[in-house]
Amino acid sequence: MNDTPEPPLPEPANLKFLRLLVTTLTATMIVGLLIIITLIVIRYRDRSAPLPDAITLPDGATATAFTQGADWYAVVTADNRILIFDRSTGALRKSIALD
Repeated sequence: MNDTPEPPLPEPANLKFLRLLVTTLTATMIVGLLIIITLIVIRYRDRSAPLPDAITLPDGATATAFTQGADWYAVVTADNRILIFDRSTGALRKSIALD
């Protein structure tokens, strides 16, 4: 019996190259993910339009949804209407009945 340890086999060159590629890809993905998250935070931080303080709906209308644009905001009511209001004046621009 021989108790002397065998010398370790040298690592093949293609395995070293593969390990380098995997490490580089991992680092690139981490950096890319951080950049994407940073850009999303910068883009959406303070760009939203302010919400109106109060919205006066017609009598009997109950709001079920709200959306807004640059110079307007819209309210969807329970009776299947879309009410579009002017952002600066708060006046009703248009009422659209849904079928």
